[in-house]
Amino acid sequence: MSGERGDAGVPSGAPRQPRPIIERIGLADVALVLAVLFGGVAAASWIGGELFLAVMGGVGCLMTLWVGALTLFRG
Repeated sequence: MSGERGDAGVPSGAPRQPRPIIERIGLADVALVLAVLFGGVAAASWIGGELFLAVMGGVGCLMTLWVGALTLFRG
């Protein structure tokens, strides 16, 4: 169908425009704050002996840093 929309509600044939740099920096900062919180959960869980929660917090920290970096550098 010619009027079909993509995932974000933008027509699928429309060219994708990168976000402005200030918006990318702001989103990366939010991701950094959340990654610090996930890292804190991981550290506290490790100290408390909760290995599974520590691993899950560490994975959440790494994934959040990854997405923040992608947002910042890829646009």
